[in-house]
Amino acid sequence: MVSVGPVADRDGGRFGWRGAKARLAALGLLVLALPGCSSWITTLDQTGSLPEPRRSATEVLTPAQREHRRILASYGGAYHDARLEGMIAGMVDRLVAASERPDLRYKVTILNSPAINAFALPTGELYVTRGLIGLAGDGSELASVLAHEMAHVLARHAAIREDQARRVAMATAATADPTDTTGALALAKTKLALASFSRAQEFEADGIGVGIAARSGYDPHGAPRILTAMGRFAGLRSASGTDPRSLDFLSSHPATPERIENALANARQHAAGERDRAEFLAAIDGLVYGEDPIEGFVRGRRFLHPKLGFAFTAPEGFTLENTAQAVLGSRDGGDQALRLDIVRPPADQSLTNYLNAGWIENIEPGSVEETTAGGFPAVTATAKGDPWWFRIVVVKNGAEVYRFVFATKTRTAEIDRAFRESAGSIRRLSLAEARNAKPLRLRIVTVRAGDTVEKLAGRMALIDRQVERFRVLNGLGPTDAPKPGDRVKIVVE
Repeated sequence: MVSVGPVADRDGGRFGWRGAKARLAALGLLVLALPGCSSWITTLDQTGSLPEPRRSATEVLTPAQREHRRILASYGGAYHDARLEGMIAGMVDRLVAASERPDLRYKVTILNSPAINAFALPTGELYVTRGLIGLAGDGSELASVLAHEMAHVLARHAAIREDQARRVAMATAATADPTDTTGALALAKTKLALASFSRAQEFEADGIGVGIAARSGYDPHGAPRILTAMGRFAGLRSASGTDPRSLDFLSSHPATPERIENALANARQHAAGERDRAEFLAAIDGLVYGEDPIEGFVRGRRFLHPKLGFAFTAPEGFTLENTAQAVLGSRDGGDQALRLDIVRPPADQSLTNYLNAGWIENIEPGSVEETTAGGFPAVTATAKGDPWWFRIVVVKNGAEVYRFVFATKTRTAEIDRAFRESAGSIRRLSLAEARNAKPLRLRIVTVRAGDTVEKLAGRMALIDRQVERFRVLNGLGPTDAPKPGDRVKIVVE
């Protein structure tokens, strides 16, 4: 096993794009795009633990304020759009009036992230990513998400979960197996108990949320529709090539099919309501889709970071995903993977010494080689860890070091050459390229006579699997077709 540990960087080390502490995470994070957790659904976005923004020595923050800052740092800050924010504020007012506690007040922050996520703090702070907003098909779907998060606040789930965690910890300590010297059995028991409790909370929040949405006049079937869209979108997004549902068992959320079945059962108990599709689509027209260029973005096999001024191209057949910690990639089938992150090691440390500083182990003897990559000085080496073989390339650009780690289960000269060529593709962006980098955006268009799914999807800018993405974005099944006069979402530059 290749062991990956902390980086001994003099300044603590920071990733170039979102300020996370510079370390190469556990091996699993290279090979798999492990999911983070939210109170709405398990996501594919792994943000890790980020440092709090700097503040003055005299500033005293409440726990909720500290958590708010961490959330903003983890999700690219807040996304501001007056029209969209106004629509959501009106939506929340409508939901609150129909809730069990109309005296409570909530504040919604739209997060500037393509992740599909939403969550709440016990204080009534609600968060929803622009990625989730763009995936929703109408106002009732977004309202169901917000109502679900309000339900967690109303049911005091955070406090109950904390109390349950204390009880499980005490019970586990009292019944510890003396033969379990590693503590693995106790840890597994704790996770199972907490996961089961959390699933019950999620189902309860589903029921409360659907009821709130229905009483406020929204279509109660918005919840199963958005859950279905999330499941389909997760299948498109996974950079690991694994089935994200296989990672749900010990997550804090039930698998999507369970959630859909539960949401449908709840929805059938209420009368039909409004979908508010026209107003919703008008509000999201122009919404940024995918990564914001300020954080770097993916275009096919290319990754470009205008703010940091560099780009590179992944090997043929790779799918890339930009996360808060690193750029992750894999080939279909999951037998090859890559990771790129940025650190700032001590200025007086050579690249060779840095490569051998202990942040990655089991380097093969004699494999360390000084070279260049894209005109930059570089050092490369190989490492082994059953069943994986690794090509590591560290590239120096000024004070920063770009760390490429490629992994493959089958070691051949051709694969290794592709890995080295990918690292060697790193280059500086020209000022014009950096200046002209623009985000992709959602555009709402009217279907014309003769338009087909394939024609409309063909207008989507620089996105792989265009037809599948068009169908998922517009809630269309495998055989559904839009009709003339329908308003649909496409992605444009």
